[in-house]
Order: sequence, then C-alpha cells, then structure tokens
Amino acid sequence: MAAYGYHDNKRRHLNRLRRIEGQVRGLQRMVEDDAYCIDILTQTSAVTKALRSFALSLLDEHLKHCVAHALADGGAEADAKVREASEAIARLVRS
Repeated sequence: MAAYGYHDNKRRHLNRLRRIEGQVRGLQRMVEDDAYCIDILTQTSAVTKALRSFALSLLDEHLKHCVAHALADGGAEADAKVREASEAIARLVRS
C-alpha cells in the first residue's frame, strides 16, 4: 500500500476532522434548538475556515511528498501530478 504525504500526520489529521465533525454537530443542535440566525452563521463560518485550513494543510503535504517525488522521477507521472495539484488548487480557490 502506498504511503501518501499525510501518512506521518494521519493521527493529527483525524483529530482535526473529528473536531470539525463536532462543530458540524454543534450546528445541527443550534438549528434544532432554534438558535439565532447570526449565531448559526458565525459557527458556519468557523466550520468553513476549519475545513479550508485542513484542505490547505493536506495540499501542502501533497506538494511536498507526492508531487516532489513525482518531479524527482520525471516523465509523464511528474506532468500528471503537477496537473492534478493545479486542478486541486483551482477547486479550492473556487470554493
């Protein structure tokens, strides 16, 4: 099985995702409890920021590991990894 760039930080990433999951559950409770709209929007903004931060961290690891190794090996694989990373960056920017 291939070890991806996030492998060494897998536990940290999972903990981060669990915290984000807790934030989303908090949003659900806020709606169930008829919380004030602005409070829900504020929490939604926090969840969005947390997810974006997670994505940027994962992207950084992907560039440092997967893309760097492909570039070192060269060839079509290197071109494919750079294109793949560029497309991922474009998706993040649009979101």
